[in-house]
Parts: sequence; structure tokens; C-alpha cells
Amino acid sequence: MTTPRPSTALSADEARRIALRAQGFVGTPDRRGGVRGVLRHLGAVQLDTISVLARSHELIPYARLGAVGRRTIEDAYWKDTHAFEYWSHAACILPVEEWPHFAFRRRAYRGRPHWGHDLPDGTYEQVVKQLRTEGPLTATELGGAKRTSEWWDWSGTKVAVERALMYGEVVCVERRGWKRVYDLAERAIPAALLHDELDDRECLRRLVALAGQSLGVGTRADIADYHRLKAEQVESVIADSGLVPVTVEGWAKPAWADPLALATPVRGRHRTTLLSPFDSLVWERARTERIFGFTHRLEAYVPKQKRVHGYFAMPVLAGGRLVGRVDPAREGATLVARQITLDGAKAVPAVAQALVEAAGWVACTDVRVERVDAPELREPLTRELALLLG
Repeated sequence: MTTPRPSTALSADEARRIALRAQGFVGTPDRRGGVRGVLRHLGAVQLDTISVLARSHELIPYARLGAVGRRTIEDAYWKDTHAFEYWSHAACILPVEEWPHFAFRRRAYRGRPHWGHDLPDGTYEQVVKQLRTEGPLTATELGGAKRTSEWWDWSGTKVAVERALMYGEVVCVERRGWKRVYDLAERAIPAALLHDELDDRECLRRLVALAGQSLGVGTRADIADYHRLKAEQVESVIADSGLVPVTVEGWAKPAWADPLALATPVRGRHRTTLLSPFDSLVWERARTERIFGFTHRLEAYVPKQKRVHGYFAMPVLAGGRLVGRVDPAREGATLVARQITLDGAKAVPAVAQALVEAAGWVACTDVRVERVDAPELREPLTRELALLLG
């Protein structure tokens, strides 16, 4: 396949600003769209079990909109069939109108081995029948999620309902106490979308276009990673996706951009905020290093003695740059910064602002700093926090 020659050359700063705007961090956010607008703008919001300040799917709209109520966030995702959960970049909340475009993945799951999980005869049919008569239900309500206390030891019921989820016969319609709540797709997905089974090429073309729009500009690897497509899948449709080839200063690989992102210069106020490590702005390490010169690694699954920045170190975004990290915790009404890394003294006001805003969002009235990697910046930071907290 021949790639068209790029007609647009972007500086590294232009590419960074385009990426920030595409992810919703530059300019005044359109609050009329609210959380649902953020979801549609990003195309996918990643889920994760870790909850420090809040769960990651709550932190994503907070980072863009500010202190929106946490109950409001959950309702925006799950009420009135605005979203569904499925495998995208990882387990993600997805806009319901994208249901048809994941048909290629549902078909692929139907054609693959079943992950080594045995399924007793009739269990799949029994689970579907029970959901039809009693749903929506959790795996526990269906008869039990585990055979033993070991996390990987799923019961036959859990295997069956997860298989039905993969196949698209069943949908996760909400999270209840972090448990998936399952229902039949025929009840949960609008009829106009349910049977719109597009062929693989059209699904891939749409997801590549969406990834390009959500990234603003990216390499083929960036675009593939957004919805976890294979490189050859991206290659097969990118020329027909509507994205245009560009060159970016300092990028070793060819890039593609959303033409709308190139149409107008990036202007507006930059957001100052803590970012979830699972935020789509930073979830791909190589891209984060390329765009921001910032090495980011989630250390929650690293042995404690080997952690450098902390269990759930959250990058701090300010002025369109990543200027530090905060590893937060909560103790009653106090937000505790267990460890803070700052990109020099100039980052102190922004990190203090991000901490105070986050504290207010989770109903904390105080902020306590335990450790600052640069000890000489501890006193300026605590002084700035005291001024902001009043």
C-alpha cells in the first residue's frame, strides 16, 4: 500500500497543542455536553479497579470539566442507555452509538478459543434464559462469580456470562459496587443499533477515524493502540479513514492527523489538573514520552520497595505540560500527598492548585504533604497550599 506524501509539517509544539485540544484540555469546555459529551469526544473511557481519589472513569471527566458531582458522572454513563462497557483500549465505557463498530471484535471472539475456561453443558443457555426472565443481574445474582476465593477461579456461571458479553448477546449496563450488571443486548441496546452489523472493514475504518479524531495527531502505532487494533488492521483502512498524513518535528515515524484539527490554530485556556494514570492523554507510554518528554509508569503493580513515584502517581497537567506527579491518598477529610515530584520551582503553584481543587472535589478540607522529592521545594509548596486553602 502506498502512503500519500504528507502535505503538512507540524512543529513538536503544534502537535502537542493539537493533542491537548483533541483530548479536551485546551479552551473552555462545552459544559452543555457534560460527562456524556466528554465520553463522545474521547470515544472511550477506561475502567480500572483502583480507587484512590476516585475510580479512573470518574477522574476522566473531572480532569476536563472540573468538580462535577460523582453521582452525576455515574448517571451520565449508565442512565437512559447512553453507554455500554466493552473491550476497547482495555475494559472501557463506550458511547452506545459505537455498538455497531465493535461487531468485528464480537465476531472475532466467537471464532477464538475460550481462554482455557471449561463451561459445563447447558450453562451458557441457562445464564441467557435467567437474564431474559430476571435481568439485569450481577454474576453473584446469577449464581456466583467464583468457585473458590482465588480471583481467577471463575464459576461456570461467570465464564458463561462473560462469554456472552464477549459475543455481544449480553451487555454490561452498569457497575454496581464495582460488579458488572448484565442484561440482554436486545433490551439494553437501541433496536436501530443492535442489528446494524457492519463488515470488518467498515468497523475498522470508523475506529481508526475515531482514534485519529480523539488523538488529533498520531503515528500508526498511536492510532492502533487507542482501540487496541492490530497494525495490519490500521494499515488496511487508514488511507480511507479521512485522516491525512503529516510530518511532526522530532517524530521518527510517519503521522496522521484529523483534518479538522489542522483547520484552526489551537487557542484557549489550558487546564490545570491531576490526571488518572489511565487517562487517554497519557495511557500510551511511548506517545507520552514523545509528546511531553515525560516518562510515565503505573507502579501499583510494582513491589513497594521498587516504586519510584508511588502506588498511584498521578501526572500533573498545567500550561499544556506535564509538570510533576502526585501519589495521593485520603485520610478522612484530608487529602494526603504521600509523594510529590516537581519539575522545578515553577511547577509549585500549579501542583498546589491541582491538589486543592482535587481535595474539594472529593470533599476533603485539608491537604497534607508527606514527601517532596526535591526537599527545598517542600516549604514553598506548603506555603502555596496554605494560601489556597485559606
